[in-house]
Amino acid sequence: MTESTKAISPLRQRMIDDMTMRKLSPGTQRGYVYAVKRFVHFFGQSPDRAQAEDLRRFQLHLAQAGVSSTSINQTLTGLRFFYSVTLSRPEVLAKVSHVQEEEKLPVILSMEEVTRLLAATSNLKHKAALSVAYGAGLRASEVVHLSSTDIDSERMLIRVEQGKGSRDRHAMLSENLLALLRAWWREGRAKRRLLPRGWLFPGRDPVNPMSTRQLNRAFHTARRAAAIDKPVNLHSLRHSFATHLLEHREDIRVIQVLLGHKKLTTTARYSQVATRTLKEVKSPLDYLEITAD
Repeated sequence: MTESTKAISPLRQRMIDDMTMRKLSPGTQRGYVYAVKRFVHFFGQSPDRAQAEDLRRFQLHLAQAGVSSTSINQTLTGLRFFYSVTLSRPEVLAKVSHVQEEEKLPVILSMEEVTRLLAATSNLKHKAALSVAYGAGLRASEVVHLSSTDIDSERMLIRVEQGKGSRDRHAMLSENLLALLRAWWREGRAKRRLLPRGWLFPGRDPVNPMSTRQLNRAFHTARRAAAIDKPVNLHSLRHSFATHLLEHREDIRVIQVLLGHKKLTTTARYSQVATRTLKEVKSPLDYLEITAD
């Protein structure tokens, strides 16, 4: 047993074991553990001593502290796992409930802005990675975990292994994106940055992939260089991918598959920001013969 393992309390280790048994992703496990630590900091005692009223007071504390609805719900999800699964005490959660989250429309980059952003990216590896995020609609974590063998130039597909929800899927590979990836492959191999059958976008140590933080920094560096003032982030490239496909009249069910969404309603929200499509819809008022008199 390692020293790090000895430092973990039996209760926390049991929770980690429960999450491991269910094959929860490392990110989910970190979030759940953090949720319990957050409650313990408020409660001041071992979490197995808590009662329903203590959890209720904690949720009230989060709300009064101005914590966002999303963060509150994520915290409650972690606590629900801990009390329902690890402690087998679901009754402790009787007085807490998930909060209604605000539905905000994503901010979309125009095609001209995406062009400027990619043109402002001088580093070829970063340009290729950001182009994958936009051109294939991939999440940041999916981009950085691509390997060279995931690019299928014969079928013009990108294999995404264990994306969100631990699901494999195929993403589209355009001719322009393939050309850019090949340019990066030649440069990366020449500089000995790409290992055989290794990461497509390696980090400082080629054995490891580029981190999502590094990719995010590359995005914002390019955004500033392109003088884009919109409140956008790296994920906005994925939003823009879906919106631009809708504006070019691609079938929403096909877009759902490309994005890896389980529900069509998740994809349908992009119809609310596809401004080109909305502008082409004729108002019923325009069919009436009315004057300003």
